[in-house]
Amino acid sequence: MPRKRYTNEELKARLIVVVGVGLTVSFVAAILSLLYGLLFVVQPIPDVSPNDEAAWSLLSPMVLFLTGALSGVLASNGLKDKKQKEETDA
Repeated sequence: MPRKRYTNEELKARLIVVVGVGLTVSFVAAILSLLYGLLFVVQPIPDVSPNDEAAWSLLSPMVLFLTGALSGVLASNGLKDKKQKEETDA
């Protein structure tokens, strides 16, 4: 019995889910590894260590990039779905 072929919309939806999950997993893994290094690795007390300073400076652009990428993927999918719904209603 032949398998049902997916439509273009179904393939696009699956691709967006895979990309969104991949970006989310990489975002969470990076954040957790940085937080682990900052919280549980012994650092010198009187001053901020260079490792901590480098981690925090890396964290800001990474969070901004991944947040923008995730919101862009999700927003582009939502906009196209609304357009299709309006065409079917008309």
